[in-house]
Amino acid sequence: MLERVSLFFLGGGAYAALEIAWRGTTHWTMFLAGGACLCLLQTLADGPLPLAGAAAVGAAGVSGLELAVGTICRRILHTAVWDYADEWGNVAGLVCPKYTAYWFLLCAWVIFVLRGVESTVYHPQKSLLDG
Repeated sequence: MLERVSLFFLGGGAYAALEIAWRGTTHWTMFLAGGACLCLLQTLADGPLPLAGAAAVGAAGVSGLELAVGTICRRILHTAVWDYADEWGNVAGLVCPKYTAYWFLLCAWVIFVLRGVESTVYHPQKSLLDG
């Protein structure tokens, strides 16, 4: 339980920081989305999918979550947190193939790191030489 809560807060902080670095601003809902995303990626890292497959599922999950959060922000909170209406292939101006591809790359890296943390933190007796 503590691991999931820690992952949630780490993911929320990282997502907000990434968005501030990329766009110069963020919204509190992005903290929640980021926390959920890192928990999803940890589940994928623990699973049997190869890295590319896990990254593809992760990118789809992140994009789906962004679509859901963006829709909630617009319809319930009456705020537009971001707008990708000018991007090719966008869905409601909330997600687009370009950013889903970026998410794929980032998800691949995060899952790779999470798998490394799993093997070194939770199974330190196994070395890379053990095969």
